Amino acid sequence: MRRMEIAADSLYKAKLIRGFCHLYDGQEAVAVGMESAITRKDCVITAYRDHCTFLCRGGTLIEVFSELMGRRDGCSKGKGGSMHFYRKEGGFYGGHGIVGAQIPLGVGLAFGQKYSKDPNVTFSLYGDGAANQDGMGTAEWRSAKSPAYYKRGDYAPGLKVDGMDVLAVKQACKFAKEHALKNGPLILEMDTYRYHGHSMSDPGSTYRTRDEISGVRQERDPIERVRKLVLAHDISTEKELKDIEKAARKEVDEAIAKAKESQVPDPSDLFTNVYVKGLGVEACGADRKEVKATLP
Repeated sequence: MRRMEIAADSLYKAKLIRGFCHLYDGQEAVAVGMESAITRKDCVITAYRDHCTFLCRGGTLIEVFSELMGRRDGCSKGKGGSMHFYRKEGGFYGGHGIVGAQIPLGVGLAFGQKYSKDPNVTFSLYGDGAANQDGMGTAEWRSAKSPAYYKRGDYAPGLKVDGMDVLAVKQACKFAKEHALKNGPLILEMDTYRYHGHSMSDPGSTYRTRDEISGVRQERDPIERVRKLVLAHDISTEKELKDIEKAARKEVDEAIAKAKESQVPDPSDLFTNVYVKGLGVEACGADRKEVKATLP
């Protein structure tokens, strides 16, 4: 995941990725810890910082890079871009570009599970900006009167979790699933820290210092914490871990090369996936040809 997001940063700067792009590096423990505690029958829905969640839910690197570059082999056929990844067969329902839009959809997914008496749950993910509806490019202490987000559920209990510790996230999500099935909703506040800015147009250094970012990297980085734990308990050697890093770098590079060979969508694809068959066009009071004719 880390190599994928760093590569996406480079591809964006090379103008191979256009439009919006929101990176996740630094926050990998949330996606990985959550996935290790649940199954693919559980649902996950999130906002536009979605690349790593998609990968966790069974997506491939080729699908990631193809989608980012607007190619047909992308998970949304190159039509969604960075903000609209999707993998229903993996229980992943997006990738949503509108701040907070995924929350009511997540409630709907959960209600469907409850209605069908499925022994599964939905994790609806959102950030501090969505919690406040005002947070982009603003320090947390300035954008929130009450930054204890896990206490905001009124009648729904909450837990604050170290979102940079993959094992803590795993245990919290395991508990949350059990609680939700027996007692109802639970709020988890994952205290995590991304290294990039909000998006590629945000340097991420106006509302926090470079020393702060560097300090988090040195003291709380989720990958380094696992590395130290693995080495301390003689689970792997330094060489084995370096080999894993090399393999990940190679896998990312190969996926990028294949994604670059993927075809771009045909211009006619602009008119597909707009309406559900049998709906929408009739509601417009026009036939499909008339609708096409009015589009630029």
